[in-house]
Amino acid sequence: MDNWGGRDKTTVFLKVQNSIKSQYQSPISSPRKQSRPLKVIVASTLAAFVGIVVSITTWFALFKRRMLTGKAGDLVDLATILPGILTRFSYNDLKVITEDFSRKLGEGGFGSVYEGTLSNGTKIAVKHLDCVAQGKDSFLTEVKIVGGIHHVNLVKLIGFCFEKNHRLLIYEHMVNGSLDRFISHKNPANGLTWHTRRRIISDVAKGLAYLHDECSQKIIHLDIKPQNILLDQNFNAKISDFGLSKLIEKNKSKVVTRMRGTRGYLAPEWLSSVITEKVDVYAFGIVLLELLCGRKNLDWSQADEEDVHLVSVFRRKAEQKQLMDMVDKNNEDMQLHKEAVTEMMSIAAWCLQGDFTKRPSMTLVVKALEGLVSVESNLDYNFTNLPEVVGNQQREATISSILPSILSGPR
Repeated sequence: MDNWGGRDKTTVFLKVQNSIKSQYQSPISSPRKQSRPLKVIVASTLAAFVGIVVSITTWFALFKRRMLTGKAGDLVDLATILPGILTRFSYNDLKVITEDFSRKLGEGGFGSVYEGTLSNGTKIAVKHLDCVAQGKDSFLTEVKIVGGIHHVNLVKLIGFCFEKNHRLLIYEHMVNGSLDRFISHKNPANGLTWHTRRRIISDVAKGLAYLHDECSQKIIHLDIKPQNILLDQNFNAKISDFGLSKLIEKNKSKVVTRMRGTRGYLAPEWLSSVITEKVDVYAFGIVLLELLCGRKNLDWSQADEEDVHLVSVFRRKAEQKQLMDMVDKNNEDMQLHKEAVTEMMSIAAWCLQGDFTKRPSMTLVVKALEGLVSVESNLDYNFTNLPEVVGNQQREATISSILPSILSGPR
């Protein structure tokens, strides 16, 4: 440009803002702000994935354990009583201890019992529950009851095996076996003396009194019979086999349950399925009578058909006032104590009352055996009689239907 008026030439720079571009251009976020949401998303995804993996792993482990050891509920039931109380044996250990279960001691409704020897030389009895379905229930019941109580007249539970389908209970070994071996005998040398029988009766009564009245929960055994009364080397008696037992809260007097036990030892009220601990008292009365008479409740070897059922003979002899005829004739010592034996038969009659409300408690029986209380004198020797509240027609129907179960022997 020409120099106007002699002035120097000057260049001017103007900064012009592109308003359109600045208006529509998005602001650029900083790299730090942009990466934070991404990290949160990645962390959440990883956490969810790990949670799923842990859940699947835990579920698989529990499923595998359940398949190997049975229902998880069984383990929960046992967990409350087993720690620190009982020894857990493996099935292979028990096979060695029992010499592959070669020495059978006896057999019951839920399995067989075998003799075994621990490494320290202690003899044990191993009860192998055969039936998985019934064995599980019997196993849990017995462990719950016997594992938590201790009494000199109850067989001691030492340990258990709970492995796959194998359920076994390990008890102290009772050298002289069960009482039924000594009730019916042909050789007088094998018979028990009056003193020994009296002690056995007292032992069983004390064991039942403890179960009924001295435990935190009332325990009804429900299967009292000579086969479930075991004898040690000194012929001290202990109650065994609690697979059918029932627990009752202290504030309850009755329980509804299906009929269970052994035919020939069932009380009349079993027909109603509403029972009390008095069913054990009735069964004790049968055992007491068997021990005093030296014969089983059901004896088909009797020449007279009327004498097959021991309870029927007892009723007839009581009415004829000939109870001394019932004293064990194969044992000289029992014959020498006839009067004392017949006196104890009155305790048996007391326990066998058809109306369970008229039976004594086992605690009262113990006192009667010790001479501390008198036996009830007004006794009904028709032992199938039910309470007066039952109508006559119903009474007759009940008696006729329950008699076969009451009088028939064990299956």
